[in-house]
Amino acid sequence: MNKSEIIERISYFRNRAKLSQKALSIDINMNIGYINRLESKKDFLPSLEVLLKIIEACGCTEEEFFYNDIQSYASDKQIISKLKLLPQEKKDALLVLL
Repeated sequence: MNKSEIIERISYFRNRAKLSQKALSIDINMNIGYINRLESKKDFLPSLEVLLKIIEACGCTEEEFFYNDIQSYASDKQIISKLKLLPQEKKDALLVLL
């Protein structure tokens, strides 16, 4: 994942959480314009510590934030949860089917 993708995801999850740039900046104890500068100028990345605060403030997990296809994360997670409950022979049969 490159710098612009990380910044796009910050914006995506901030909007999904219905947080303004100002509100998110305040939630993560940064300067009021921090998120605005990050999203508009795209000239820097937050530190790992700040990125983790952003992820938490937006109500998502690190796994969801970095998942390759954020649009299908919820359904993929449901499928994986159900697959984990299957006995091994059924998992093997599904693999053959796929």
